[in-house]
Amino acid sequence: MAECGRRALSLSLLQAARSRYESLQISDDVFGESGDDSSENPFYSTSAESDSDSGGPGGGHAGDAAGRAGGAGAAGAGEEKGWSDALRDTTVPAYKETCGPTQRMPTTATAMDFFQLFVPDNAIQNMVMQTNMYAKKYQERFGSDEGWRPVTAQEMRAFLGFVSSTGVHRCESVLSIWSGGFFGNKSIAPKMSQARFEKILKYFHIVAFRSSQGSQGLYKIQPFLDSLQQSFTCTFRPSQTQVLHEPLIDEDPVFITTCTERESRKRKKRKFSLWVRQCTTTGFICQVYIHLKEGPGPDGLDTLKHKPQLHSMVARQLCQNLASQNAIIFTGPSITSLNLFQEFEKQGIYCCGLLSSRKSDCTGLPQSMLSNPDMPQQRGQSQIKMKGNMCLINWYNKGNFRFLTNAYSPIKQGVIIKRKSGEIPCPLAVEAFAAHLGYICKYDDKYSKYFIFHKPNKTWQQVFWLTISIAINNAYILYKMSDAYHVKRYSRAQFGERLVRELLDLDDCSPTQ
Repeated sequence: MAECGRRALSLSLLQAARSRYESLQISDDVFGESGDDSSENPFYSTSAESDSDSGGPGGGHAGDAAGRAGGAGAAGAGEEKGWSDALRDTTVPAYKETCGPTQRMPTTATAMDFFQLFVPDNAIQNMVMQTNMYAKKYQERFGSDEGWRPVTAQEMRAFLGFVSSTGVHRCESVLSIWSGGFFGNKSIAPKMSQARFEKILKYFHIVAFRSSQGSQGLYKIQPFLDSLQQSFTCTFRPSQTQVLHEPLIDEDPVFITTCTERESRKRKKRKFSLWVRQCTTTGFICQVYIHLKEGPGPDGLDTLKHKPQLHSMVARQLCQNLASQNAIIFTGPSITSLNLFQEFEKQGIYCCGLLSSRKSDCTGLPQSMLSNPDMPQQRGQSQIKMKGNMCLINWYNKGNFRFLTNAYSPIKQGVIIKRKSGEIPCPLAVEAFAAHLGYICKYDDKYSKYFIFHKPNKTWQQVFWLTISIAINNAYILYKMSDAYHVKRYSRAQFGERLVRELLDLDDCSPTQ
């Protein structure tokens, strides 16, 4: 009888866990592609092989995502004062926004229509004007370029199309499009000569000249970033649950003067770091934030690595539009801190974050909860202390994992569901963290494949093409949520191909099958 009771309770927990997150609709079809495990919910699969200092719940997908969100930080000794073993139920006020696109696109909307929600014609026209201005000034200083003629809007769209095609068909250089080798693309190469493309690439600019006010490192792209950020905000409302992290970026830039001069290649580290705020229900990236390694002032990335308060600054910047909405933010170890979470709570922003004694700012936390117990623990065992609405959780699963949250009740239980070894009991906050961060990790692994592969040597150009890649992925998410998707169901790869052909103004815009 007791065994039957335990099985009934386990089944009840399993059903409740699936019910809580069924609205996330997690599957490999997030990019219009099916995988081997699309019939199961991949959120509920973790394999814990390490503790919270090197991963997340179970050390699986959620741990990897938390590691991306993290950075180095100073550990502080907490005080027991105010922390109690007495737990009480807490609730987060209702979310004040409705998740989804802010405008309804027609069934006839094309890939270009969705892309232009973020990069409209006036942005492309500005690129035309600034590129021509830069070319003129450059030639006045260094001599005329007989092979140059002013670029047009049609050519600029084609230029964007050629570079964007490297996000669908990987090639060692964008110039490989015109080669006759394996990376050649005869279907789009005739639209523009290689010589003309190289001329536009040479003079391409977003902001041609430094203004008296534009002294920051990204002045050549800042107007575009501001416009893109505004369009992200205006076109989509995220769900209540969102995550702050560093998305997966493919690799360090490879500098290639021509596609044949392989001996001249050299790798260099990126001079910037990209942070985002991302909707955990859809994967839509709501906001981006760029840090320069050699940036002016105290917010350069080199300084950021050693000061967790600057990671808090990143979080404040990314969450500045969330006040009074009752959003729930998931964070990695480098951002998680008691002071930041308390500050956010006053603004109507609730948090759930993974803690690390090496990476997190542990100021104000009880020291007894930050050290591993001497006695061996059972898998799924947890200890919780509470101070106000804030809960500090120590949960064991082949290692100790610590969480700080004011978004989930400490008395409510959840479960981590493993495909092979069954269910592991845990506090609800742990289940939520594993679910949402696991989705973002899965999304990261998929959308990073479609990042533009062109690797320029200028930092502002690297940032530009990365943000263009994010815009295309966001455009595909809006497409999948629109009526147009029900008419023609394009995968992410097909959507990218269609966009390239529409940018190039090719008559046959159907994607390659």
